[in-house]
Amino acid sequence: MKKTYQITAEGKKELEAELEHLKGRRGEIADKIAEARDYGDLSENAEYDAAREDQGIVETRIAEIEDILQNAEIITRVKKGVVGLGSVVKLKKGSKTVQYTVVGPVEADPLEGKISNESPIGQALMGKKIGDTATITTPKGEITYQITSV
Repeated sequence: MKKTYQITAEGKKELEAELEHLKGRRGEIADKIAEARDYGDLSENAEYDAAREDQGIVETRIAEIEDILQNAEIITRVKKGVVGLGSVVKLKKGSKTVQYTVVGPVEADPLEGKISNESPIGQALMGKKIGDTATITTPKGEITYQITSV
């Protein structure tokens, strides 16, 4: 059974842009391989090995993105006031306020405030409403946030 990937429309656009960029690099990598081949003995040719490794990484990522896009389910339905996929959530603990967007694991990027619904924070937030508290277990202990907006 194929796995479906839940992503936002924005996440889909980002993946499509990355795919175009990677496909554009194919010619550049092929040129590097051809140039490195011209240096002679391939068994001791670091440039050739590096170009082939780069080609492998790019082709693997292209295949991964194509699989995600073919099996993507766009998140469209967000219940008003309830945390779910696609929700932008503001949390408060004391005077500290943080904002997260709850997304599927494919487009999660905590440094950009995008957390996976499968992460500990995401799991603690799912289904909560404004005014609810969410307790998140971290290596440093439990942290309780209050949800101030969804």
